[in-house]
Amino acid sequence: MPDTIVNRVAASALITFDLEKLYQIGRRQSIDISQWLHEGLLLKEKEFRTQLTTHDWSVYQDQFIALYCSTDAILPAWAAMLVTTHLQPYARKVVLGTLNDLEVQLFAEEIQLLDISQYKDKPVIIKGCSDKTVPHDAFIQLITKLQPVVKSLFYGEACSSVPLYKKKK
Repeated sequence: MPDTIVNRVAASALITFDLEKLYQIGRRQSIDISQWLHEGLLLKEKEFRTQLTTHDWSVYQDQFIALYCSTDAILPAWAAMLVTTHLQPYARKVVLGTLNDLEVQLFAEEIQLLDISQYKDKPVIIKGCSDKTVPHDAFIQLITKLQPVVKSLFYGEACSSVPLYKKKK
């Protein structure tokens, strides 16, 4: 009888978690608040409000928006809040920060919604490679969510994983 090749990975109880599946589909865009400041640095309230009122906000329909200021302007807290009031009817989500900050928040929302009951007392491997950009913080948030219930956690691919955690007996 010839030797048969057995796929031990496929036969194992190991569950692969692919964070990429939590990626929210939609266009991401950053908006620089300095475009509405006098010379990019000074917020003149009346001028600022007028520019926001005349801006076409509909171009951000169903987009994920990261608000930031590219200059060293010192802005009052209400400046970003006022911009957000104009974006809110159109944008799917608005955050103050970078596109990475936006991505971190989007993944955090999805991770919080996860039903993790299927992972109870199971060995779980968090897939390392993906086509979409997954922020490093998403891995941390996922571990925080899964560790209290899983038997063990690994990172990478089943054939070459890095052990991260094993529940004590």
